[in-house]
Amino acid sequence: MADSRTASLKLLPDIQKVVDIQGKVIYFLLSIILSFALTYALYEPTMDQAQVYVLFLLFLAVGLWITEAIPPFAVGLLVFGFLIFAMNSYYSEVDPENVQAHYIEYINSWSSSVIWLMLGGFFMAEAMRKTELDKLVFRISISRFGTKPKYILLGLMLTTALFSMIMSNTATTAMMIASVMPFVKSLDEDSPFAKAMLLGISGAASIGGMGTLIGSPPNAIAVEALNNHGVDIGFLEWMMVGFPLAIVFTLLFWLLLSKKYIPRIKEMLINVDEETKNLTDTQYKFEKIKKRVVLGVLGLTLILWLTEKVHGIPASVVSLLPIILLTMSGIISGDDVRKLP
Repeated sequence: MADSRTASLKLLPDIQKVVDIQGKVIYFLLSIILSFALTYALYEPTMDQAQVYVLFLLFLAVGLWITEAIPPFAVGLLVFGFLIFAMNSYYSEVDPENVQAHYIEYINSWSSSVIWLMLGGFFMAEAMRKTELDKLVFRISISRFGTKPKYILLGLMLTTALFSMIMSNTATTAMMIASVMPFVKSLDEDSPFAKAMLLGISGAASIGGMGTLIGSPPNAIAVEALNNHGVDIGFLEWMMVGFPLAIVFTLLFWLLLSKKYIPRIKEMLINVDEETKNLTDTQYKFEKIKKRVVLGVLGLTLILWLTEKVHGIPASVVSLLPIILLTMSGIISGDDVRKLP
């Protein structure tokens, strides 16, 4: 009896967590249904689509604030993002030639589109860090390059360069160096390979930042300045030039470091075993779901960024997607937002 009671007490927090999440999902769906019903009840034929969107959003926001189905600050972000997407949808039909002019005031009411573009990248980077997807990708990438020192270095540099295209250079460098430091400490103090790894990671982060608009703040600032002067450059257009250059320069830097620092040994092993955590089955399932949510949001955001010319939604507006979805899902909390650079 005592053992069963102890086991029940251990499971109680997990059960309560599942119940809380189910309750929030139910409240969220009820808020949407009720908002649709109230909007339908108050609809007038004289109202245009934009007014209907705003009316629905009013009821939805009130419902979510009352029920706390999602964090209150996430409701504020949802309001902001929904307005922009709804206005874009409406004015794409009504005035397709001047769509951006209609909703640019919503973006600029808080800050410039450059800041929103960077914030989207920061939110995704923080979500990857919290769910430890960054470490998972690091382990997978390193394990695919074998045990030869120069190929280990290549794997580190390419992984760093790719990460720095969606994360800040500083965050990427800190993450990668933290991952290899246990191995670096096992080498001699003046080890040439240790120097190659540290230089390669920092250099690849700087070079990789050229690959995309969100890779480095100067990229977004340059594009904003060009757009203000009538030169339209989207996410894909930048990437078509920046991505190949970033990869080529990363490879050239790798060749230089390999020639100068790589020791004449055939094999070297980096321990990339995953850290084990004492998680219950329920906690493990939640962690797995969070990883899938982050991957889904990341994939959807990247697709929309790359297809900007198809759907006509600017990259800065698409950046609201990870901001809204990651906060609504609870993966990014209010404390996480306050800690963002």
